[in-house]
Amino acid sequence: MKKVIVLIVLFITLGLGAYFSFIYYVPYSEGVRSGELIKISRKGVLMKTWEGEISQGISGAQIFKFSIEDKEKKVIFDLQKYQGNYVKVYYKERYKHISWLGDTNYFITKVEKEKSPHFGK
Repeated sequence: MKKVIVLIVLFITLGLGAYFSFIYYVPYSEGVRSGELIKISRKGVLMKTWEGEISQGISGAQIFKFSIEDKEKKVIFDLQKYQGNYVKVYYKERYKHISWLGDTNYFITKVEKEKSPHFGK
């Protein structure tokens, strides 16, 4: 009986490990988006995460929400520096969000400042 319980616990542990490894390491998609950086903040009560938003239209009708992992120090610094400017962000999308990493499925890996096509900024 003990052997069966140990095998069940081992099977569940390996299954959960495989599931979270798949979600973390295998991206659903990768891409680039551009827009005006309107928000970058660190939020949460127990698990603090970096979150941001890009406006992809003049009226702000289309908002792209994203997260940044804590290990991406340069990306966080650059996003804070480019607040209010037009930026291009490179991201990877995960199958599901992992709550202790961020609120969205989109995680920024690189950011570049760009010239705004609307205002010449």
